[in-house]
Formats: sequence, structure tokens, C-alpha cells
Amino acid sequence: MIDILEGKRLIGDIRQNLAKVIVGKIDGVDLLLTALLANGHVLLEDVPGTGKTLLAKALAKSLDCHFKRIQFTPDLLPSDLSGINYYNQKTGEFQFRPGPVFASILLADEINRATPRTQSSLLECMEERQITIDGVTHGLESPFLVIATQNPVDNQGTFPLPEAQLDRFLMRIKTGYPSLEEGVHILQRFRLGNPLENLTAVASGEEIRAVQQLAAEISVSDDLLNYIVRITEATRSSTAVRLGASPRASGALLRSAQGYALIQGRSFVTPDDIKAVAVPVLAHRLLLHQGMKAREGQAAEVVEQVLREVEVPAEPLLAAKGGRAD
Repeated sequence: MIDILEGKRLIGDIRQNLAKVIVGKIDGVDLLLTALLANGHVLLEDVPGTGKTLLAKALAKSLDCHFKRIQFTPDLLPSDLSGINYYNQKTGEFQFRPGPVFASILLADEINRATPRTQSSLLECMEERQITIDGVTHGLESPFLVIATQNPVDNQGTFPLPEAQLDRFLMRIKTGYPSLEEGVHILQRFRLGNPLENLTAVASGEEIRAVQQLAAEISVSDDLLNYIVRITEATRSSTAVRLGASPRASGALLRSAQGYALIQGRSFVTPDDIKAVAVPVLAHRLLLHQGMKAREGQAAEVVEQVLREVEVPAEPLLAAKGGRAD
């Protein structure tokens, strides 16, 4: 078992390794690492060319874990993900050929280009870390992280993810455009080649499992647990929301806040940790009233409004109840 200092060092090593390829995007990198520590899946959503796939690949190469990438297309079948039982003529028996889901990190590129039938084949994998094929249940590797990408502006030839599928993602992260200085730095860095090709692993699967366990043990006071539940309940009473955040969302917010606190090098969660992850954890889980879907960022605005309205626990009270137990 590792301690807070060792965990912070390991996270720092991964962050520095990513910085050899990724320019800027500090908030996005921290959220991606938070999801990794919280043992949750990530949906990277932004316009083409903003580095979604590059970020996912850079994280995969930074970890000494089994990595698979699959390009989602309309003709992709569930068996292309899960694998198949085929007849081996040499042995005269059926054998199982595992698919891409049998990996620690699965990059599902442009996930919304596959049909709902293929999208739904990931539900059991993402929720239960297992997959059932021809009546036989196979356990998946640990850690198991799905990083999916999608383009929110191109609707032709795409199939929007249903609410049940979106709810399986711990976070939805938007990478965004670089600043002027970052854009120049990107050109300088990639002018002579792709630095991703020279990236090496800095953390093993065993170390990732240890730091995930460490994140799960980050201290959270009862007042902050109450604060998390009040935030999710407040989304259900918003006039803009038809279907608010579920109890699963409360658990996702808790695990994300713990992971974010660990990234900051603390052994306890603060209200600021919860606020930092609330939008990427909750916004994609909200189902808005008809007519509000067209407004970009409406769900994020609802979560931000909830954070302004829900009373934050007093700092002295947190310290008295163990919120500051370091």
C-alpha cells in the first residue's frame, strides 16, 4: 500500500509524461487523471482536431497496461468488441478469440458513429467490469478504463448516446481550443515529428491499482457527504431539468472528489474539490426539457447554478468532524 506522498509523486510522473505530448489542457489532464484514480470511464467530447484521441493515447502509453483502440463505425458489430467463439479445424473444438474490450485501457474513438446495438454492448463492461458471451461470463482486466471520444457538432451518420449509456461515464470532459501561445507551442513541438512515438510508460498496472485504492480511502466528512447529496437533489428540482442526477451520480461525484483531492496531494476532501468536478460529473447526466437541448452548455449552467444556491458546509465544522484529518 502506498501513502499520500507516494501517490502524489506517481500522479506527478504521469502528468509530466503527458506534458511531453500534450500542450496546455491542464484542467482536462487533471480531470482525466481524476477519473483514472476514481476507477471511472471518460467521454472526451469536442470538435475535431482538439487532441481528444492524442490525449487518450498519451495516457495509455504512460501506463504499462494492455491498450486497445477501436474505430467506431455504423457497420461495427457487438462481436467486434467482445470477441467470438470460432471453430478451430486443427483441434476440432470451438475456441474463444477475445475482442478489444479485453484490455486495461480501451479507446472507443467516435463512439457515436456506431449503432445503438453496438453501443449497448459496452454497458455490462463499463458497469460490472465483465462481459457475457454465449452464456459465459468473462472478467475484464484491472484497471479497466474506457475512454470514448465523440464530435458534438457533426450529426450526420451518428447515433446519439442514450441516457443509460451516458450515465456509465464518470465524466464528460471538453478539451477546448488552445490559446495563441499554446497553438504556437504545438506547431513547434510537432514540426519534426510526433513526440507520442517516443513516450514510455511511467506507471505499472499494479501501481495504478494501489493509487486507486488510496483514492478510495481519502477522508470525507459527513457534512460533505450531505453536501454532495444536496447538490444532486437540487438538480432534480431545477425548472430546466426533466430528469435530474441519480444516486449513482452522487457516488460518482464522491469518488471524483476523492480522486481530485489526491491529485492535489491531500488526504481529505474539501468543498472546492466537489465544485471542481461537479460539472464534468453531473452535466451529461441531466435530461433537459424539450427545446433546451439546442442551447450549448445549458446543462453545465444548471449545475453551476445549483452550486451557487446550495449552501456550502462551514470550514470550522468540517475540521471538527474530521474533514481535515491529514
